[in-house]
Amino acid sequence: MPDTVLTVLIVDDEPLARMRLRGLLADATQPRLQVLAEAGSAAEALHALARQPVDLVLLDIHMPGLDGLGLAERLREQQPAPAVVFVTAHAEHALRAFELEAVDYLTKPVRRERLAQAVQRVAARRGQRPVPTAPVDERPMLVVSDRGRVLRIPLSELVYLRAEMKYVTLRTRSHSYVLDDSLGELEQRLGEAVIRIHRSVLVARQAVRALARHPLDTGEDTGEGWAVQVEPTGEWLPVSRRQLSAVRDALAGGAA
Repeated sequence: MPDTVLTVLIVDDEPLARMRLRGLLADATQPRLQVLAEAGSAAEALHALARQPVDLVLLDIHMPGLDGLGLAERLREQQPAPAVVFVTAHAEHALRAFELEAVDYLTKPVRRERLAQAVQRVAARRGQRPVPTAPVDERPMLVVSDRGRVLRIPLSELVYLRAEMKYVTLRTRSHSYVLDDSLGELEQRLGEAVIRIHRSVLVARQAVRALARHPLDTGEDTGEGWAVQVEPTGEWLPVSRRQLSAVRDALAGGAA
């Protein structure tokens, strides 16, 4: 049976970067690779893919016009969608990249070994090479950054998200993280998994244990007011008057 070939599109606005990637790919043997096209922009990439679909897109992020993240969103709509591996000089976009289901995120200058690992992951997902992989965790995840590491936090661990100054604090059952995302973006991303109880607080639906009147002293809210208790921390978080009806409805709907 003939060898299966993994087809590739390289997308980068720098010709030298595309040439370097092509050179690194030329040495690959497991799996075998065939670069079908190169593109210097998202528009060129979409034209190339319209002519010839590929298995893998090696994608830069900072490009004129539509950037690599925007292009990756477009590629997810294709059937079948090509695998995406980001290749960029900017490490700060890793969280968004994994939310777009990128197979890998490589930072320039790309090392031959890291590129080979990324390609093998793509091949394994497409069943083209029996590369041993860890069991896939199918639980919903939230991708966060912590001291330079990219972590995947199961939504079952989420307790609440609180906007504070320019950041959002993510509280899990055992740890706290600081996120750069806005609370509105996180609410849209998490959907029915969270309930907005205050303009600055989202709580995980599964973490709420009680809604009751409770003494409050948060600077903005003092005296007694409505609050939800969350587990396992046992904290009481204030519910704003504006959100009280929606919180009641959400909790009543979840009790069925």
